[in-house]
Amino acid sequence: MSIVALSKAYPSIYGTPVLDRLDTAIFDFRYFTHCMSCGFCKDACCSYGVDIDTENMARLKALGPDFAAFVGSKPDEWFTDEYAEDAEFPGGGNGRTAVRDGACIFLDREKRGCKIHAYCLANGIDYHQLKPMVSALFPLTFSEGMLCPSGEILDNDLVCMNQGLVIYDGLRGELRHYFGDALVDEIDALRVSLGR
Repeated sequence: MSIVALSKAYPSIYGTPVLDRLDTAIFDFRYFTHCMSCGFCKDACCSYGVDIDTENMARLKALGPDFAAFVGSKPDEWFTDEYAEDAEFPGGGNGRTAVRDGACIFLDREKRGCKIHAYCLANGIDYHQLKPMVSALFPLTFSEGMLCPSGEILDNDLVCMNQGLVIYDGLRGELRHYFGDALVDEIDALRVSLGR
């Protein structure tokens, strides 16, 4: 693992976060990439809820009763009281999704997966508009401008580690969506130069 500076700063489509370096460990770790095909994890990564930027929280609350009925809970139950100011999150801060009965309130306990994602698919909405960025990028994350593996990877806590694709390969499309072609092209070239 080593930290490599990128040639320039790459802001997300929301303006933040902005990536200017990466941890080459994103080329080393593997995870079971096709989450909904997994038959062994029991949605373990959804056990704790997820950080969600304040703008995304507002978009979910604005969906109204149709979304609340789909989720099966009221908007005032969706998020904890936790709030952190954080310049890396769109809107300048983040909250956290609530945990109910041992899992994120948005977990579909019958069919599996994220109800936010499922709602988007059922209604012809690009899931990037409503699903938390941290969820879409998992198990990659960002910290102080650096693209890096999530803590669950570094702590060897992710149930589906060491199988499937390298985390960067599994999430190239998500990175392209949030940060653009130029970032992915630079990371691809960097990877080749490192022989990874």
